[in-house]
Amino acid sequence: MLPISSRKSTVTSFGTALFTATSATCVTGLVVRDTATHWSAFGQVVILALIQTGGLGIIMAAAGFSLLAGRRISLRERSMMSDAFATRRMGGIVQLASFVFTVTFAVELLGTVLMGPPLCVEYGLRGIWIAFFLSISAFCNAGFDILGKHDLLFPSLSEFATNPVICLTICSLIVIGGIGFATWSDISHNKLRFKRYSLQSKIILVTSLFLIAAPTLFFFLFEYQRLPIGERLLVSFFQSITPRTAGFNVEDMSAMTEPGKALTIILMLVGGSPGSTAGGIRTTTITVLLANFVAICSRRNETDIFGRRIDDNIIKQAGAILTIYVTLSLLGATALCLIEGLPYLDCLFECVSALGTVGMTVGITPQLHVASRVILIAYMFVGRVGGLTLIFAATENPKRNPARLPREHVAVG
Repeated sequence: MLPISSRKSTVTSFGTALFTATSATCVTGLVVRDTATHWSAFGQVVILALIQTGGLGIIMAAAGFSLLAGRRISLRERSMMSDAFATRRMGGIVQLASFVFTVTFAVELLGTVLMGPPLCVEYGLRGIWIAFFLSISAFCNAGFDILGKHDLLFPSLSEFATNPVICLTICSLIVIGGIGFATWSDISHNKLRFKRYSLQSKIILVTSLFLIAAPTLFFFLFEYQRLPIGERLLVSFFQSITPRTAGFNVEDMSAMTEPGKALTIILMLVGGSPGSTAGGIRTTTITVLLANFVAICSRRNETDIFGRRIDDNIIKQAGAILTIYVTLSLLGATALCLIEGLPYLDCLFECVSALGTVGMTVGITPQLHVASRVILIAYMFVGRVGGLTLIFAATENPKRNPARLPREHVAVG
């Protein structure tokens, strides 16, 4: 809110500052003021610091300060770090944290170096700062950009839609940040020996590959026919990656067809992978549910993936997560539709974008009323912390009772 944070040296309203801070910390990317034209260099640094902290996670950021200070990491802290990494192992967790910090900053620096030259051609020396900002924002799946101009607000990466260096670098940063820290470690230790990867890494890599290839084909065939073949392929590839859950775009989302918007909503809902900088219900969640569907259709008693049986509790949690996200998305879209009087699909797009911490928009966010913004703020927070996490935190641990209630059959379907 400080005057030093705005270009006009005026106090920014509390609502705008809260929305921006939440969006940055939850690495979402939805904004009500153009980041480049409203915020000063100081304000942009504050936003970038929040993005980096939110991308790594509060626990990881705290662990980083502890490592830099040379303080001993307690057993409780190691347990929390293990949860943040989405891995069950406790041994070597500090070494894994050091590996994550090293790779994070190395990848972000590499992204800056790759995007620096084309951006410097366009913006002069300011291009270095823009490249650095975009690199961190893309790796953390945040979707913030500082490319806006007074005559072109909220442009995202539209002016670089045909630039393969910018588009492919951003795509690479999004994917690397979104596959999860534990998967990095798996790839680092086992190289390209896929059979030696953990089940979680196998699910993440295969599912991510499918969720990139299939939407790329759809967008190429049905969405961007007006573009030349080369540009059409590049834009389709970019638009298949950014909904999970980066939020950049190179095309006007409001001009997309309804089937295209519907597919984008699904991609935003799925999101990235556990223990990553991305949000959403996660690739592993959707894969477990699909595997359970296949097991039921095949009349098998147990669900298995890659020759490994999935615990029933994991399937229950996956079902609960999907229920939470779908219910909140529909309720939020209904509320926005009633408050704003906008088309339901656009409202659903905005709610899923906030809940999945994506940041893509059909252009309605800056015009929303206070009540609608409060809903999106709450959704961004829920999406980053996790629906089940909030429910578990709000409820007491049940007392263990060895007795089991009588079983009775109920017809479903």
